[in-house]
Amino acid sequence: MHALNVIDTTTERSEDIHALKAIITERDAQIASQAERIAQLGAQLESLHQQILNLRRMHFGASSERFAGQAELFGQTVAVPMPPQTSQTITYERKASRGRPALPKDLPRQRIDYDLSAEEKSEFDAVQKIGEEISETLDYTPAKLIVIEHARAKYRCEKDGAATVRTAWAEPSPLPKSNASAGLIAHVLVSKYQDHLPLNRQERMFERDGVTLAKATLCDWTLGAGDLLGRLIAPLKAHVLADAVIGADDTPLPVAERGRGKTRTARLWVYRGGGFKREDEDDGDGSQSRGSWKPHPAGVIFEFTESREGAHPMRFLRGYSGYLQADAYPGFDALYRDGRIVEVACWAHVRRKFFEVAKSHQTPSLAHQALDFIRALYAVEAEIKDQPPDGKRDARQARSTPVLADFKLWLDGHAPTLLPKSPLGNAFSYALSNWRALTRYTENGILAPDNNAVERAIRPIAVGRHNWLFAGSARGGHTAAVILSLIETAKIHGVEPFVYLRDVLARIGSHRIDRLAELLPFNWKPAAP
Repeated sequence: MHALNVIDTTTERSEDIHALKAIITERDAQIASQAERIAQLGAQLESLHQQILNLRRMHFGASSERFAGQAELFGQTVAVPMPPQTSQTITYERKASRGRPALPKDLPRQRIDYDLSAEEKSEFDAVQKIGEEISETLDYTPAKLIVIEHARAKYRCEKDGAATVRTAWAEPSPLPKSNASAGLIAHVLVSKYQDHLPLNRQERMFERDGVTLAKATLCDWTLGAGDLLGRLIAPLKAHVLADAVIGADDTPLPVAERGRGKTRTARLWVYRGGGFKREDEDDGDGSQSRGSWKPHPAGVIFEFTESREGAHPMRFLRGYSGYLQADAYPGFDALYRDGRIVEVACWAHVRRKFFEVAKSHQTPSLAHQALDFIRALYAVEAEIKDQPPDGKRDARQARSTPVLADFKLWLDGHAPTLLPKSPLGNAFSYALSNWRALTRYTENGILAPDNNAVERAIRPIAVGRHNWLFAGSARGGHTAAVILSLIETAKIHGVEPFVYLRDVLARIGSHRIDRLAELLPFNWKPAAP
């Protein structure tokens, strides 16, 4: 009987131990789950905190990606923080300060003479003029509108006993049934798409000059000019697609929905040539195995689409072979699959992600260290910016590649310690997932480390949206794409957009359709008087 009691007690203790183990295992699982939940909440809190800081900076802070005191780097030698195994010294030169620029000598001048009054001269026994002091002020005369009368001579002509009436030919306006000259239409286009003045504001400005031009009339002129100048888009697109490097990006464009009182979000895509073209060289045996790069006038072309589907860049770049520099938008991924188009990523996007994190930390952090690496890369670019492509490639291979190797080791070492969904974790993930495309610029000197040239071309749209708010229709979106393409291309080549558009609008109607490329900004020559 006593032995049975011992067996029963041992069995009960064994069951209790198993029960306790089950309870402990369950508690461990709960603790692990809670720890994971706390980590998720921490990442979410950090993300929300970062969003609040970004919103505050957007509304109240400076928009430039520069820290306080960063300008003091220029004019002195500084040590760029690097990983323990490497260091690098970068020297910056302070640019000489400039005073007030002299007024252009070719501006018209009006002389006003000032002299002592008779009363002032009477104070002296003798007064003799010995010279003069000249100072200049810059004045402004408001623009004026004039009416041009086009007098077409009319003749009674006789030949072989038959009489007819012949009138001299003239084309007063580029647009049919319009009384607007090429100069006035060009002024309206430049005012809206370069100076960001909505048509209703232009309407009021014309009223101050004594002329009533309704907003609807200005809109008709803008759309008509877009249709007319649209003839240049096909040769401009062919020119851009012939470039060895194309930068691409897109931006939202609100479009009004007629009769519904609201807008829908369309897109404006921009494609910019990098300025180089492949020039094959004959080896002597008829083959074209060797080649070099020659300058190719850069062109900018905008395209309006109703959506942001990846099918749009696929259609635009169909048949293109070369480098494509863009952000990590998934819609571009299909372009790289067959190897015909080579992906080049943008270091400005990487820097921006780390900058947003570093901006919210007063003390040095991992984000600040990442920015130091990127700053070292751009220091190399600043020194080699005027070198030919081969020189840039060699300098990057010798100086930038070691920095990139150290940066990659640093990223790989710290990435596992970060919360993946946190802003800093996202910045690390973006850099590492695009690393091959980010380092490709070191392989060819015709490539740039970032896509900033495209962002500069697309910036006027962002500024314009704050003024004209939206496009009135899909046709208005296509018109914006046409005019912006020509204006931005003209700006690249130092061509004054108003002078260019005024001349082209006056000539394009009678220009040979097979020679339209002559009217592109980089080929354009003003018509003889």
